[in-house]
Amino acid sequence: MTERSTEQRKILVTSALPYANGSIHLGHLVEYIQTDIWVRFQKMRGHECYYVCADDAHGTAIMLKAEERGISPEQQIAEVKAEHEQDFSDFQIRFDNFHSTHSEENRELSSLIYTRLRDNGHIATREITQAFDPEKNLFLADRYIKGTCPKCKTDDQYGDNCEACGATYAPTDLINPVSAVSGATPIEKESTHYFFKLPEFSDFLKTWTRDGHVQEEVANKLSEWLDSGLHEWDISRDAPYFGFEIPDAPGKYFYVWLDAPIGYMASFKNLCEKQQDLEFDDFWKKDSETELYHFIGKDIVNFHALFWPAMLTSANFRTPTQVCVHGFLTVNGKKMSKSRGTFINARSYLDNLNPEYLRYYFAAKLSSGVDDLDLNLDDFIQRVNSDLVGKVVNIASRCAKFITKGNDGVLSSDIADEALWQQVAGAADSIADHYENREFGKAIREIMAQADAANEYIAAKEPWKLSKEPGREQEVLDICSLGINLFRALMIYLKPVLPAMTEAAEEFLNDELSWGGDIQPLTGHKISKFKPLMQRVEQEKVDAMLEASKDAIAEAMA
Repeated sequence: MTERSTEQRKILVTSALPYANGSIHLGHLVEYIQTDIWVRFQKMRGHECYYVCADDAHGTAIMLKAEERGISPEQQIAEVKAEHEQDFSDFQIRFDNFHSTHSEENRELSSLIYTRLRDNGHIATREITQAFDPEKNLFLADRYIKGTCPKCKTDDQYGDNCEACGATYAPTDLINPVSAVSGATPIEKESTHYFFKLPEFSDFLKTWTRDGHVQEEVANKLSEWLDSGLHEWDISRDAPYFGFEIPDAPGKYFYVWLDAPIGYMASFKNLCEKQQDLEFDDFWKKDSETELYHFIGKDIVNFHALFWPAMLTSANFRTPTQVCVHGFLTVNGKKMSKSRGTFINARSYLDNLNPEYLRYYFAAKLSSGVDDLDLNLDDFIQRVNSDLVGKVVNIASRCAKFITKGNDGVLSSDIADEALWQQVAGAADSIADHYENREFGKAIREIMAQADAANEYIAAKEPWKLSKEPGREQEVLDICSLGINLFRALMIYLKPVLPAMTEAAEEFLNDELSWGGDIQPLTGHKISKFKPLMQRVEQEKVDAMLEASKDAIAEAMA
């Protein structure tokens, strides 16, 4: 991404919608933490930036889960939404609005977009044959059919692929297929389905995907689909289904993936209703000059970079400025695993560890690419303790007492080493560019290099020794005041990543940390008494989190 002007920008940012069928886990949090850091950075720079999200609340899975629990789908999604919002809040993820796809705004916008697609000739209907559960009177998606793999003969495999041999097949190819919902033998049944004519947008999408809206490696992947020929996209499901009925099509419902991305628009519309000075059209009209960013995982690229821009274009809305795609989370080098206890829910983590440890660790490893990110738990402990406690907090804790005791808390009026100050303060633009370009790992490396320089300066000057020598009080004050100013600059740079620690640092510094222009030192300024800003990560707490994860998994599977 190129460097942007310093003029105020108007930016709307979204993360993918969590499904209202289960808890938030650490794999989800890669994205929400990445997005939140980027949004906090934009707000710190003085831009008008809004971050919206919602629960993805529709689909057969939610309907069946609610039925299994003996509650309504509405109650199911309300309970999960409350849990999601609490988890996000505790991880310091600050949405400007968190809504639900099961909302009036989403119903209206989904109907509006669909009718525009239909009126533009971009909707087709035709009969299709599907597996049907005669006991539940329900058409079955592939994942709701189980049977014996036709290739390797392994039992209890899903209707689209075998986990044992990796074969893919049609559900009709399964040997002894059964409905995973009722256990009945599925029958084949015809039904009219509605399709979005995606192939008509092939030329538009070939240009759009190569126009800087996605990363190059994502554009390359998309071109494989585009070059092999796009298919019409089935956007309907038959009753019973928890979702929105298609206008003028009784018993037909929008497939969950039709109204899910429209949920971004609906959440923003809901925010506009709450904030009178915010105009929906400013951000969504065809020729809007505002910016729109979607942060998503690499598994849902086709929905966001093919179906979504095509739908928006047909419906006369703007398309995204950028779809920012990230990789998956692995734990200790392996896919998250329920059997190993490394499938860690947000709450299992929060009950044992400071959320800012994870925010920092993810930031240190995130780039603008789509590579997977590994949470190596030994490295996690070592890096947080070394960087945050051993380097950053250490600067303040070593210097503070010489100012609060020695000069009644008032910083020196002089900068003891102008060159060092200019080096650390002068890194601001480079670090800001890394944040802007989602190169958080590079930003963290540069911040820690400056922290090393600050610590080397303090270690070389040894103010704790000088303080014992008569007549050197001013020198000690000057050294330690510079130390505090260097710490303050580092905390400005880390504020998007560590909002809670920064808040505590602001109390200590008696100053609100902002990052609009050049960073100026505090001179002749009174600071407060230093209190510890972050505790070390303890191995026992990490072990307790893993144990809690195993217990949570066992409980969920009981």
